[in-house]
Amino acid sequence: MNGGSRARRLPSRLTTQGTASSQGAAARRLRLRRATSGAGGVRGAQASAVDEFTAQSRLSWLRWLNSAGTRIGTSLDLERTAQELAEFCVPRLADGAAVDLLESVLHGEEGQREAGGIPIMRAMAVHAIDALTSLEPSPVGEIVDRSIYHRATLLLNRVLERRESVLISRMTEKDLARIAPTESAAEKMRETGVHSYMAVPLIARGVLLGTADFVRAGGSPPLTPTDLTLAEQLASKAAVFIDNARLYGREREHVLSLQRSLLPRATPHTPGLRVHTGYAPAFDARGVGGDWYDVVALPSGRTALVVGDVMGHGLPAAATMGRLRAVARTLMTLDIAPERVLARLDLATRDLEDDQVATCLCAVYDPADASYTLASAGHPPPLLVAPDGTPSYVPVPTGAPLGAGVIPYDPLRLPGPVGSRLVLYTDGLVKTRIPTDDVDIQLDRLRKQAAGMAPERLDDCELLASAVEGEGRFDEAVLLVAAGTRAEDIALQVWDLPAGGPAASTARKLVREQLQLWGLTELADVTELVVSELVGNALRYGGGGPGQLRLLRDERLVVEVSDTGPDLPRIQHADVCDEGGRGLQLINMLCRRWGSCRTATGKVVWAEQNIPGS
Repeated sequence: MNGGSRARRLPSRLTTQGTASSQGAAARRLRLRRATSGAGGVRGAQASAVDEFTAQSRLSWLRWLNSAGTRIGTSLDLERTAQELAEFCVPRLADGAAVDLLESVLHGEEGQREAGGIPIMRAMAVHAIDALTSLEPSPVGEIVDRSIYHRATLLLNRVLERRESVLISRMTEKDLARIAPTESAAEKMRETGVHSYMAVPLIARGVLLGTADFVRAGGSPPLTPTDLTLAEQLASKAAVFIDNARLYGREREHVLSLQRSLLPRATPHTPGLRVHTGYAPAFDARGVGGDWYDVVALPSGRTALVVGDVMGHGLPAAATMGRLRAVARTLMTLDIAPERVLARLDLATRDLEDDQVATCLCAVYDPADASYTLASAGHPPPLLVAPDGTPSYVPVPTGAPLGAGVIPYDPLRLPGPVGSRLVLYTDGLVKTRIPTDDVDIQLDRLRKQAAGMAPERLDDCELLASAVEGEGRFDEAVLLVAAGTRAEDIALQVWDLPAGGPAASTARKLVREQLQLWGLTELADVTELVVSELVGNALRYGGGGPGQLRLLRDERLVVEVSDTGPDLPRIQHADVCDEGGRGLQLINMLCRRWGSCRTATGKVVWAEQNIPGS
């Protein structure tokens, strides 16, 4: 009874709090519960102890793992993702961490799907507390071929071959020999007091992507199976982020490869004009695909410059860009005026099934008078940097973008003084992520950047390296810098021909004398015949007769005659009894090529010969 009375006086639940020992023992909560019989009598008491510290630590670790989703994989860059994984683990999980990825993964390939074999790795990230900075992990960025190590028992190789995690809570000398790849690395681990080690594979979608290994040293507690479980769960999360970055990088490389294959491989030699070009891809693959440029050498030393931007990104924009560039290059090769090129490009853009729109700027440089003829289809204005370094925007009349169906386009003739630079670009050069930056602010920023650059830096396209926000360039950009040379550096002569009969003889005399000065007397007979036929056609079909005679010596010899007639010449079939109709046939046989094009005042007809020994 007395015992029963004491039992009945016990409360229904009694809790007592324990204290942690100096060794860090977990705090425990003691719970007592009385046990009653079916009749309501007390039979005894039940006691239970709960490890309160373990429950709290589990919640803390779960929160830590959950935060990995916001701190790892913040970008789609492989190197940064690996570095974020290493930094996330130190010092919470380990005192030092290193991440290695398969070399194939860095090239956008899938990785190692089947177990077995030691793949070639590349060190991607290392992070450690200050006390472990003297360790000798593989230098970041270097290839790590673990198959060449003499230590065949390396534990990390087991991770690669079998895809098994490794845990050594208390390291011995034998264990150290199985962890460190070299004697020097082992000695550094001894000096820094490394006593625990674990390594886990990075596997996503059943494919091995790399490994992550961790160490603890000094007074840190040894690594435990619980730590290994946490590391495996973290590795599983991080591997998905790494694989996403791999897939993203492969997509970006595909778009970039297509983009670069559609751009000119080299800038052609153009007399009287030095042209420098550059292309800077966007960091984001979604910002790549629509920008292009082209440089076309035209007859008589003229040069066509084209810069365009398809309003879109990715593979569709790159494909559209390639088609528009092919059409634009064909039109420019025919020596069509810039405003007419844009009008025909507009028709071609409207015929595309994608219903895409593009901006474009065309310019033709004539070394005879060092001038540009420009026309714009909704494109940002070009920047003219004067010989003294003062930049100013060229007020080219801005027409509607290609594909909008609003034509015609108005040209602008612009003098290009010797020593000046004409800068053509796409809007990716000035775009920013700042929402308050309107177009005027962006253009003014570019003008100020150009004002502080020497001519040599402009020619090196250093404007492409201007400051950009975030991880990289917001949008891809194309830059084209053109600089005219001195007139005396160009072997070009232009003469005004007289009207009427003396025009042909005058042209023959001028050509022969100039070829003698150039040391090309062996071409005099053919060139005289060619110029006689061109002048004769101008007298017969050119309205007011021939206008100018132009002779250019560069990689080839080009002769050109202009007139005011609207009809372009063509080769005719002449019968045996016909007295005429064979002039263009002779030119076609004697010259490398010939052609004609319309101008604002009529047309020009030209013929080109190879120079012996050139």
